Amino acid sequence: MFPTLTLMSSPAPAVAPSALDRFFHISERGSSVAQEIRGGFVTFFAMAYIVVLNPLIIGTVKDGTGEFLGGGQAPNLAMVAACTGLVAGVMTILMGVVANYPMALATGLGLNAFVAFGIAATPGVTWADAMGLIVLEGLIILVLVLTGIRRAVLYAIPSGLKTAITIGIGLFLTFIALFDAGIIRKAPATPVELGIGGELSGWPALVFVLGLFTIAVLLVRKVTGAILYGIVGATVLALVVEGVGRIGSQTDATGKVVNPAGWSLNVPKLPEQVVATPQFDLLGNFSLLGSFSSLGVIAAILTIFTLLLADFFDTMGTMVAVGSEGGLLDEEGNPLNSQRILIVDSVAAAAGGAAGVSSNTSYIESAAGVGDGARTGLASVTTGVLFLLSMFFAPLVSIVPHEAATPALVIVGFLMMQNVTDIDWRDIEIALPAFLTMVLMPFSYSISAGIGVGFIAYVVMKVVRGKASQIHPLLWGVAGLFVIYFAIDPIKQVFGVA
Repeated sequence: MFPTLTLMSSPAPAVAPSALDRFFHISERGSSVAQEIRGGFVTFFAMAYIVVLNPLIIGTVKDGTGEFLGGGQAPNLAMVAACTGLVAGVMTILMGVVANYPMALATGLGLNAFVAFGIAATPGVTWADAMGLIVLEGLIILVLVLTGIRRAVLYAIPSGLKTAITIGIGLFLTFIALFDAGIIRKAPATPVELGIGGELSGWPALVFVLGLFTIAVLLVRKVTGAILYGIVGATVLALVVEGVGRIGSQTDATGKVVNPAGWSLNVPKLPEQVVATPQFDLLGNFSLLGSFSSLGVIAAILTIFTLLLADFFDTMGTMVAVGSEGGLLDEEGNPLNSQRILIVDSVAAAAGGAAGVSSNTSYIESAAGVGDGARTGLASVTTGVLFLLSMFFAPLVSIVPHEAATPALVIVGFLMMQNVTDIDWRDIEIALPAFLTMVLMPFSYSISAGIGVGFIAYVVMKVVRGKASQIHPLLWGVAGLFVIYFAIDPIKQVFGVA
């Protein structure tokens, strides 16, 4: 019997990782270039709705001097959309290159509503003043990150109040959405009513309802990009409805309501051009210290603090959630390169103000791309490039009516509301301040009012129950500032200040 001859094959030579792989540690994190690019696409489609929604939120509100964003007498939604895409693209690429983290940034929802309705619309305040506050807020956060104070501030605010602020903003957004879409309106005998005379009338109302349920169904089916698809679908329906029915606008050229069942913002129709050279006239449209004269020093300081709160906690929670989804947390539960992430996020806040599109912040929708396999900053670079490409399609934003876009805001409000179970409603010390924070935001049409009353109520509850020692010194100071803020007119009268 002849011996068996076994041929030993030589091991294939190891392929050296490419420079791209080494820079982003793609193989080290168990990913591939194709997987990262795909994850970047998924993240973009999950949050691309902001390119449409941000112009509709901040681009349709007059400032305290009667001007629209950009200094005109009419909205320029295409310009706001282009600048929104620009900042989101640049800062998301920066997140990928500097922090090597699969997290995208764009204009913060909720925060942009606060800037529009809570700051810019204040009598005497200009859009430049409001954006100057955003720049200041971003620079202050950057200093706090570099000095390590950010963590101290994070622990100063009770978690229940942080949660209530998020929920309150969600309710505020929902109220704005329902009102802008004409689902609720001012009424002769009551503050508001359902539709027209207590009934939903007109085709635009149907577009809103169908858009809302479309997004809801897509979310239930866990479809990535559900919000964007809902907006696009509702817009197509609106175009068909207007093309067939010729419904027209609610108001005439003077702003007088002449057609209650018409479209509330703009009449949906195809633009003259789909692709256009982006307009960047908003860049640099900010006044760093203008708000201190238009709002007053105390009000300006409190407004900056309110902006700080919103940016602070959203980012911390988002980067941990995204890291947890992708196994990118260290042994202590902190995201990899957390300091770099926070630095980029802080710069993004200031950049959003400097570009006139409101503070940019990290998006939880990044978890969609991570869930699809993204593990490195290459995914963020991919998402950022797509945002830059979206600038050239900015004219499409002008065809989206309120009735097609605002269903997305209602859904965002619902998603924020889900955090309500994190509040201990059996503990009145935190439950009552949280409740006041949540309800006063939509009912007073002021985010800062809700936050201020919540902080003051929390301090009062602790003091009357003999637990003043549990109040963080920073919270004492903030509550005191809000007392001055609410009582500023009596204080001026006492000291004879005009």
